[in-house]
Amino acid sequence: MKLTEPLARVLTAFLADPTEDRYGYDLMKAARLASGTLYPMLARLMDEGVVTAEWEPQPADTTGRPARKYYRLTGDGVRIAREALAQASMDAPRDGARMPRPAPREVM
Repeated sequence: MKLTEPLARVLTAFLADPTEDRYGYDLMKAARLASGTLYPMLARLMDEGVVTAEWEPQPADTTGRPARKYYRLTGDGVRIAREALAQASMDAPRDGARMPRPAPREVM
């Protein structure tokens, strides 16, 4: 799995409480992503077995709200997400480790 910044935000949202079911709009807000980015990502995660999804049962009192599809990390998904985020954290450049840029040359 290639960890992009949007994917890292989605995985972080899931890992805030790995046992909690999350619906699309909730994940969109938590990860600050548009639906056109989030839903294809969730579909790929489902294909890879990282996320499962199921529709909520339709409530007896129809409030007019459509049924929600809830997503949850699988057991392997929790492990994969934690490992991917830990690896990305280790690979990220540290502020003190950055090479200093040479000073601009003066033009006379």
